Amino acid sequence: MTVPAGREPADPVPAGRGPVPAGRGRGPADRAAAGPECYGEVCITCSDTAVEVTVVRLLEDGLAVVDTGQGEEEVSVALVPARAGDTILVHAKEAIAVVGR
Repeated sequence: MTVPAGREPADPVPAGRGPVPAGRGRGPADRAAAGPECYGEVCITCSDTAVEVTVVRLLEDGLAVVDTGQGEEEVSVALVPARAGDTILVHAKEAIAVVGR
């Protein structure tokens, strides 16, 4: 590429900024197009974390009663092959994985 005298070629990345990682555009439109992002163990969609719980008993319709360590709750296990006694990972009242089987 020929650059006119006295001018430098345009640098597409401002000095000190470095390349942009995939899915992390410079502006809101770029970030929105990439979809929601998660950082560490926190989901940006609902700012909730997934927790390990123990299945106490299975109910009908893909539900289960689980022990959270602070009491019992009802969650959906429709997406995982959970059994009574299993430790499962639950996010937003939905089991997303069976742990350590």
